[in-house]
Amino acid sequence: MNKIFNPKPSTWATILERPTQTVDDIEATVSQIFSEVQKNGDQAIKKYTSFFDNVNLDNLVVSQAEIDAASLEVSAELKNAIAVAKANITKFHEAQQTPKVELETTEGVRCWQEKRAIQKVGLYIPGGTAPLFSTILMLAVPAKIAGCNEIILCTPPSKEGNVNPAILYTAQLCGITKIYKVGGIQAIAGMTFGTETIAKVYKIFGPGNQFVTVAKQLATKYGVAIDMPAGPSELLVVADESANADFVASDLLSQAEHGTDSQVVLVTTSENFLTEVENAIATQLAALPRKEIATKAIENSKLIYVENDEIALDLINEYGPEHFIICVNDENFYTNGIQNAGSVFVGNYTPESAGDYASGTNHTLPTNGYAKAYSGVNLASFQKSVTFQKISKQGIQNIGNAIELMAEAEGLQAHKNAVTLRLEELKK
Repeated sequence: MNKIFNPKPSTWATILERPTQTVDDIEATVSQIFSEVQKNGDQAIKKYTSFFDNVNLDNLVVSQAEIDAASLEVSAELKNAIAVAKANITKFHEAQQTPKVELETTEGVRCWQEKRAIQKVGLYIPGGTAPLFSTILMLAVPAKIAGCNEIILCTPPSKEGNVNPAILYTAQLCGITKIYKVGGIQAIAGMTFGTETIAKVYKIFGPGNQFVTVAKQLATKYGVAIDMPAGPSELLVVADESANADFVASDLLSQAEHGTDSQVVLVTTSENFLTEVENAIATQLAALPRKEIATKAIENSKLIYVENDEIALDLINEYGPEHFIICVNDENFYTNGIQNAGSVFVGNYTPESAGDYASGTNHTLPTNGYAKAYSGVNLASFQKSVTFQKISKQGIQNIGNAIELMAEAEGLQAHKNAVTLRLEELKK
């Protein structure tokens, strides 16, 4: 890892750069695939599935027989673990339900707001080197609680044309029956335009690599909403001498093993602790099955020493991490001061892995600094807020003149007339 000591604020932007390709490097490829899927539907989907996933599929749909068979391949122990996670995720997201907001803003003017579920949503579940069946829980559970009418799922097939059994089991457990063997850019394009097989959706959810991230952003140009631009995983840990170096190293490696383009960062106020973590990473890395992936991610990562907590907090808010772990004596300083983070993990016994799986919070989070403006997925992500108003005769008389004056000042005479006609009618 790159060690950096007391960096000046003028260098932070460079130091904190993510190891990602620019959109320009990717967009041409994404645009080409989108264009073909829009024009040729399933034919284009199958073409690029063959190209990227090395498998030729006659049927893109996962059959009920495949779903039933998958359930038999998942161990009872894993099923129980998934049930624990699902229960906690359900509790946390059910608690996010809000009542109707209703009030009279002026006598005779009643306004209210109600939530409506997004009717059609598409879930993208990565299935390559790490089949993220946990992401199904994070997306399908709140979608069901919100009341989404149609929930479809796309995930890449293996070279044998199969889908990981845990993905199929978890999808069925969450009530998803429309599952497609489609990954990458072509999956996002399929959900954006719809094909002979894949349903068009109103909003797309789910993480992915840089190509999937750019594809989701391109989808918004065709009237499809997305959860957020969620790209390669990242983690920042702030720690002082009170932290456990082995714990911190394990947390950093837990994200480094996601992919070669992941990034992990340690910010510490102790030079000795920085060295301890560096040594612990080397020891733990050697024993990881995904050592090769984690090693490349570590090359993109930083160990940063700063003199005090105030500097550390400023630097962290500038970075805006997807995951932020706090392992310091003064936890409140950071929990109160953090402005830009997707999800925060507080204390030596709160590993980021807990949020990834079973604590109950959602793990679909903004990356690449988008935490400065985006929230992670939550119940509201699957809902729209619709406002209503009903104005009585007395109400239009109370606010009518204000409307007329404002409309006239903006040069919108028809707006004014819509009120004036009503007020004149009431004078008769």
